[in-house]
Amino acid sequence: MTRYSACIELLFADETRSFPDRIRAAKAAGLDAVEFWAWSNKDLDAIRAALDETGLPLAGILCEPISRITDPQRHAAFLDGVRASLAVAQKLRAPVLIAQAGDDRHGIPREAQHAALVKVFRDAADILAGTGVTLAIEPLNDRVDHPGYYLTSTIEGLDIVDEVDRPEIRLLYDIYHSAVMGEHIEDVLDGRLDRVVHVHLADTQGRGEPGSGTMDWRNRLDWLADHGYTGLVGLEYKPTVATRASLAFRTP
Repeated sequence: MTRYSACIELLFADETRSFPDRIRAAKAAGLDAVEFWAWSNKDLDAIRAALDETGLPLAGILCEPISRITDPQRHAAFLDGVRASLAVAQKLRAPVLIAQAGDDRHGIPREAQHAALVKVFRDAADILAGTGVTLAIEPLNDRVDHPGYYLTSTIEGLDIVDEVDRPEIRLLYDIYHSAVMGEHIEDVLDGRLDRVVHVHLADTQGRGEPGSGTMDWRNRLDWLADHGYTGLVGLEYKPTVATRASLAFRTP
């Protein structure tokens, strides 16, 4: 059975502005975990208390600050952010930090930018070694949501994971972003699913809840399950109806 994590940046925002209360709402709705984006703008003590109260695990948070780490001059600041984000992940018992590559550097060969990512993620792996926290590289689409973003290919993301060759560095596979880029799950993940530490889900078009658009989302979830994925699926969608009503897709 698929286990779902609520991205409370988007889900339950229609019920409350309070992130601790969104955690409580996720528990009441029968979800298995929660996650959110930036940690630096939140009351971490209140969030920790709500997690303890509900017993819900925190699936992951962003590694801050987001930076264009295809540029080696940004690496020192990014690695400082890895250290700071790791401390927060440990405080909140989050096993995953989500890392983004930043925008493409116009005029710089892709080979050089790719090599810069491999280098900085190897350095990040040294920081994370022995902590139990994984850094998940996230490919995004540049066709709708993130114009100019460098890492749009799941295959290139997996290639980076393989070149880094450290257990601390894995991939976040976002079903929505992959579909927007025209990828087919069996083409990009077959034989490499073990590199995926977390999954995100929204429907196309519009990034709403599953069933609100045109994607064959259930077939994609079934493929993951059939090929051995047992991790959480993060619901990172913009509800087109009330959040609780948007969760009806869980009961076919």
